[in-house]
Amino acid sequence: MNILHSNIIGDHGKDLIILHGFLGMGDNWKTHAKQWCSLGYRVHLIDQRNHGKSFWSPDFTYSILAKDIINYCNYHQLERVLALGHSMGGKTLMRLASDFPKYIKAFIIADIAPKTYSPNHQEILNGLSHFDFTQIKTRIDADNSLSNYIKDQGIRMFLLKNLYWESKGKLALRLNIEVLKNANELIGEGLPLNAKSTHQCLFIKGEKSDYILKKDTSIIKHHFPNAEQITVPNAGHWLHAENPSFFFEVVTEWLQKQ
Repeated sequence: MNILHSNIIGDHGKDLIILHGFLGMGDNWKTHAKQWCSLGYRVHLIDQRNHGKSFWSPDFTYSILAKDIINYCNYHQLERVLALGHSMGGKTLMRLASDFPKYIKAFIIADIAPKTYSPNHQEILNGLSHFDFTQIKTRIDADNSLSNYIKDQGIRMFLLKNLYWESKGKLALRLNIEVLKNANELIGEGLPLNAKSTHQCLFIKGEKSDYILKKDTSIIKHHFPNAEQITVPNAGHWLHAENPSFFFEVVTEWLQKQ
């Protein structure tokens, strides 16, 4: 059985697992994890399959991603964990909470709703798919290549964190782009209508993001009747990076009540 790679911050305290978004990795959350560790949490920064340092597989659905977390919890002997998921990681976590409720104590969803989304990563996936590592020899080369598809430098910097030196002088991507480039539609998949969880949970929206709309409250409450909602001001979809202090404070305050 393949077990997901993780970076565990801390050696004691309440277990908090964090699930990153599409094309991200657990270490994107390292700054927050160190702060939560100092407050008495043991934080598991998990790389989901086909991302980061975790294994690659052609099998890629939210049901499978949720089972990966179960296998991880069993391997590390974790029970009733606190959990936080951003974007795709939030979708994985919603599926986990509804299908395998005994593993979760309470959870936080960052800027994603249980609804279906239209595919919106195609240009990014095209750009990453066209990396030619016989020609790309430096990170600057990779950035120049990606800039043909993505004009936003911040997004490019985020994506280029997936580059690593596979061997001396040879760059590679930690992402399984051959699988992920065909997963754009799957990533936007909504939660099954009958999937529900009565866990205490918090949905956090970025004020400038359109991923969670006012009208989505009804679908959130349908699946998660005990959900609370809060908005992070001056932040878009990357709310934990765009307004980190506010995000950290509201998450910490909520976690400490659980």
